[in-house]
Amino acid sequence: MAKQYQFDRSSCPVSVTLDMLGDKWTLLVIRDLFLGAARYGDFLNSPERIPTNTLADRLKKLETNGLVRKSAYQQNPVRYEYHLTRKGAALGPVLKDIVKWASDFVPGTVARGEKLTFKR
Repeated sequence: MAKQYQFDRSSCPVSVTLDMLGDKWTLLVIRDLFLGAARYGDFLNSPERIPTNTLADRLKKLETNGLVRKSAYQQNPVRYEYHLTRKGAALGPVLKDIVKWASDFVPGTVARGEKLTFKR
């Protein structure tokens, strides 16, 4: 049985999605996961320069919401890699639509890399 979700504002699908993804950084972290980032330093190298405390918070939030899973790749000290879950990977078409929308309606936008392809 699926765990009951606690709604922050309401059960409206748009509201629930904004509660999970609607801040300044979360979709950028997800974008970077699709582009191949997995380790903490990979995310810090993103051109938007996410602060370390914010990155740690967003990764934890994404894990809590079931969008990413972490696994240790080193034991002493313990260091983790982050990967999209099936639930997180399902955001691929949403990100592609956001990229297309911005490319169509916001002059001067450029997708990271020559061709934005979302890896899983």
